Amino acid sequence: MNNLLFGYLDKERLETLRNKFSEMNVVDIAQMFEEIPEEKKLIIFRILPKDIAAEVFSYMSQKEQQFIIESITDKEVQSLIEDLYLDDTVDFIEELPANVVKKVLRNTDEQTRKTINHFLNYPENSAGSIMTIEYVNLHKEMTIKQAIARIKEIGVDRETIDTCYVTSKGRKLEGVILLRQLILSEEEEVIENIMDKDLKYVHTHDDQEKAASLFKKYDLITMPVTDNENRLVGIITVDDILDIIEEETTEDFQKMAAMEPSEEEYLETSVFSLAKHRIVWLLVLMISATFTGNIIKRYEDVLQTVVILTAFIPMLMDTGGNAGSQSSTLIIRGLALGEIKPKDWVKVVFKELRVSLLVGITLAVVNFGRIYFLEKVDFYVSLTVCITLFCTVIIAKAVGGLLPIVAKKLKVDPAIMASPLITTIVDALVLVLYFATATVLLGI
Repeated sequence: MNNLLFGYLDKERLETLRNKFSEMNVVDIAQMFEEIPEEKKLIIFRILPKDIAAEVFSYMSQKEQQFIIESITDKEVQSLIEDLYLDDTVDFIEELPANVVKKVLRNTDEQTRKTINHFLNYPENSAGSIMTIEYVNLHKEMTIKQAIARIKEIGVDRETIDTCYVTSKGRKLEGVILLRQLILSEEEEVIENIMDKDLKYVHTHDDQEKAASLFKKYDLITMPVTDNENRLVGIITVDDILDIIEEETTEDFQKMAAMEPSEEEYLETSVFSLAKHRIVWLLVLMISATFTGNIIKRYEDVLQTVVILTAFIPMLMDTGGNAGSQSSTLIIRGLALGEIKPKDWVKVVFKELRVSLLVGITLAVVNFGRIYFLEKVDFYVSLTVCITLFCTVIIAKAVGGLLPIVAKKLKVDPAIMASPLITTIVDALVLVLYFATATVLLGI
């Protein structure tokens, strides 16, 4: 498909190419820019019909947006910004270098510039930083006929008209009404009588994760954002929330893998930047792993007396790490989705204890049969290994289930308490338990 379009360009059939773009989805066009040779990108962007150019731009990657802004004229920048929704403008400005931001701001009118700067002053990751001011608000005293007339008047420049928010004269948020209700109601009916007063909203300084949680819980398409005096200042739309969910999930994956979060795409990130994001946690985990080495040194006499004990250390440590990771993954997910609260820690520990008893007994019995009957290892050595294994699973499940809750309580991201950190902690506890059990049972 792309080759066909480029063929039109090479043959200078620009009008045909423009018509082809008019029939395509704007998201597909934006993704196509990733494959277009750099020398042709600006030509193709200028060919785009004016009514879809801004929308295509909003779906481009940050790298492509920067290239377009740097390449087009000031007049073209001004025209592009006028056609963009304000939240899309703020989103891409946040990622641009200072010199490119200056080019954008100097080509906007004073009121738009003030509004953009106001948005940029909201705390990062707050509801105010992701909202848009392109919404339809209606007054509660309006009739249905007046409301529909207002939507027709201003709706063309609004991000959505499906959901309209009802305000008083002082912009106080009073309720919400759907376009469907307006169309199906009598023209002389007053909005106040049919609007829904039980609406969900967030404040400008609330965390974006709170907004995402409310969207999921109540199946919302949009959500109003108010200031401290309950005045409507903007709305958040579901497409922005999907971006937030993707960002938060990516960040959690990175933290669970013991890396510093990064918003850059993998292939666009330099080797030095990737190394910088990984090396800190690797150093911390490496240094913390010396504790396990010190524990082994302390019990050198035990290992020299019963050398076979050394062979089972990797199995015990791996099982402990795996068991802890299983628990922590489930608890971190539960905390992220709001299914588990910090106050539920007793329930979590009790449930993980029961799970670990079942799992621990099964693993211990299977291992005893393998070690004692198949490998012909001494009975007391086999017993030592299997008792340690049983206790390891219990400890690992408890640690894996409890640490994310402790992190949440301390207002630290629970994702930090994932596999690498839990494995390090469990390894140290397992070794101490293993050698202590061996000392008692084998009389060393």
